[in-house]
Amino acid sequence: MWRRPASFLSSRLFSSKSEEIPILYSFLQPSVFAPKWSPLSSSPPPSKNSDSPKTLDARSALEVEIHLQDSLSANDTDEAWKSFKSLTNNAFYPSKHLSNSLIAHLSSLKELHNLKRAFASTIFLLEKKPETVSSETIESLLRAFNSANTPAPAFAVIKSMFKNRFFINFSVWGPILIELSRKNGSFTGYLRVFQENCKIALHEKLDCMRPDLDACNAALEGCCCDLKSVNDAEKVIEIMSNLGVRPDPTSFGHLAYLYALKGCEDKIYELEKLMVDFAFEISPEVSPKRVFYGNLIQGYVESRRLDCVSMVILQALREQTGEHSFLDEDTYAAAVKGFLNDGKMNELAKLISKAQELEASEISESSAGIERSVGFGIVNACVNLGFLDKAHNIVDEMNAVGVSIGIGVYASILRAYCKERRTAEASQLVTDINSLGLKLDSSSYDALIDASMSSQDFQSAFSLFRDMREARIPDLKMSYLTIMTGLTENHRPELMAAFLDEVFDDPRIEIATHDWNSIIHAFCKLGRLEDARRTFRRMGFLRFQPNEQTYLSLINGYVTVGAYFNVLMLWTEVRKKISMDGEPTIRFDHNLVDAFLYAFVKGGFFDAAMQLVEKSQEKRVFVDKWRYKQAFMETHKKLKVQKLRRKNFRKMEALIAFKNWAGLNA
Repeated sequence: MWRRPASFLSSRLFSSKSEEIPILYSFLQPSVFAPKWSPLSSSPPPSKNSDSPKTLDARSALEVEIHLQDSLSANDTDEAWKSFKSLTNNAFYPSKHLSNSLIAHLSSLKELHNLKRAFASTIFLLEKKPETVSSETIESLLRAFNSANTPAPAFAVIKSMFKNRFFINFSVWGPILIELSRKNGSFTGYLRVFQENCKIALHEKLDCMRPDLDACNAALEGCCCDLKSVNDAEKVIEIMSNLGVRPDPTSFGHLAYLYALKGCEDKIYELEKLMVDFAFEISPEVSPKRVFYGNLIQGYVESRRLDCVSMVILQALREQTGEHSFLDEDTYAAAVKGFLNDGKMNELAKLISKAQELEASEISESSAGIERSVGFGIVNACVNLGFLDKAHNIVDEMNAVGVSIGIGVYASILRAYCKERRTAEASQLVTDINSLGLKLDSSSYDALIDASMSSQDFQSAFSLFRDMREARIPDLKMSYLTIMTGLTENHRPELMAAFLDEVFDDPRIEIATHDWNSIIHAFCKLGRLEDARRTFRRMGFLRFQPNEQTYLSLINGYVTVGAYFNVLMLWTEVRKKISMDGEPTIRFDHNLVDAFLYAFVKGGFFDAAMQLVEKSQEKRVFVDKWRYKQAFMETHKKLKVQKLRRKNFRKMEALIAFKNWAGLNA
């Protein structure tokens, strides 16, 4: 825990760096303690006759301490604070338990005024009686500072600990300061505390105060990215060596960035050799080389040494093996920003050209390989940064100088055009790609067709699907479904019918009865019954068997316009199918019976109605008579059996049979 051996490093409570003092003072204002009178103050000191704090004896101090305990138990913060001040003003100190309870209570309130009280009481006790403070209390206070995002008092507490030789585990406070520093975008303050902590750990031989690798890397990040100091960075590396902390790829990455920024080429060469010597384990997600090259490129970009950026990208490409790239999206984004900010778009085009010469042939053939290509990485970075037109300009630049362009360069632009629904530019780009003899993968076609359908550019979608078929893409299912679904949602059954006619003989497309049903249903819903009937005949001609859904759509369509005779013709066909031996091609269920029977009653075809009733009884299909009673009363309420007897005896018999079945004679 804490130690207070012989004198060691004499240090001030607050940093000697003057810029930190106003920050800490601004945190403490207004002061939690009454300010001392100064001769420079405009107000005079209190007179001797004014009230002064009462002097406590040991017995009174015990009573105040009991009151402090009671106030904390009652969550009476102000009374507890008064008791604490009354004790300390008279050189009495609460017990260790009460001191820590008070600080923990003040820290937990998540309110700035009480956080100042917690800070002031901690500093006071560290100065006067550090043995009363526990490491758990320090941790809770620092976490409160972290929640309030107030780094200055957090660093002041650690410096007070060092000054008063209150040494606790680095793991208690180190990670919190790192998080605070990262939150505020600077590791400069942390770096000073880190260095002092390491001196103490080494001099006092305190293993508990040795920082871990993450803590060392945070200090190194402060040197490289904030201070940008080679000297300070190498001091941290020396500290790591003295502490026995082995660097990792992140450590090398920070140094690579700094050396590239400062133009230390000899040191970069040494780093690369050391990385080989360390033989870092390669994980499936992140390669050590990816971290190294990413930071190296970032440093070169910031120093505007774009020739070195190109050199590193090509070097990474030469060393790349297997499926994982040494460059990621962030690296490409940094490189692209550097080139475009300097107006060197032509240099990007040259870089892509050189990279294509080095890339293996399989890179440009597989979908996964496309995304590993340098061309894709650069163009995709342009797109992600909002420079889609500039990405296309890079392609134009390459075409202008006669450079062969790989499919990876086009893939990202196409996807961006799809996302922005710029289908005209996308279609033109596909034409350019095809003219170059390049092949898009199925996912690119799928995205283009989806964008075209979403924009209701149906002709472009059809054209792209033809291109897919001509390019012999094996998987057409996704794009086929996209087109059919889009046309259904947009109520374009005539285009659906034409599309099916065009593709029905392609063995890669599985066309089934439900596709024709969708067209028939859409025509019926629009009241285009002649087109529905024509599609129905075309369906049969192409040897697609209609099912119960086919007939339901047609029946409902005919009933809507009162074409009951057409329903009667359908029943003739259905009756034959369900009466045939073997497995029936349609399901004779309640929905189908209901649709037919309702149409027959409304149309006055009672003979057919009774045929249907008989068949439903045979097939054990339930029929709700009440529905047909209503239909009869709505349509045939005034129909007289006597009139039918004189005109059509058979129809009269059918009517009587129906009324008997439906219970209408009563």
